[in-house]
Amino acid sequence: MENSYRADLLRGNTDLMLLFLIDQMKETYGYEIIKEIERRSKGYFRFKEGTVYPALHKLERNGLLKGEWKKRRGEQERRYYSITERGREVLLRKLGMWEDFSRAVGLIFGNA
Repeated sequence: MENSYRADLLRGNTDLMLLFLIDQMKETYGYEIIKEIERRSKGYFRFKEGTVYPALHKLERNGLLKGEWKKRRGEQERRYYSITERGREVLLRKLGMWEDFSRAVGLIFGNA
């Protein structure tokens, strides 16, 4: 049951997390993002490729990310993502909305 609640809370915030991480990491690929989310959340979030890659493709189609195939020395070819200016604008707007939401929920919960 707990996992379904976690999925409900996560829905709608996946794009925000992806944009935020890619903005911080500058240029990264899908599997690296998955591992970074898991590391930063201390294992709370364990994204599957079937969640992350469709979200990355959607963000790219919407002009919020730029994807580019690259082969780095000693590595396989991967699609590296970076945030666009439009993506950064959306990120800042969504972060503001998230802060407002978090603050309002905090007011309701008080010192719970």
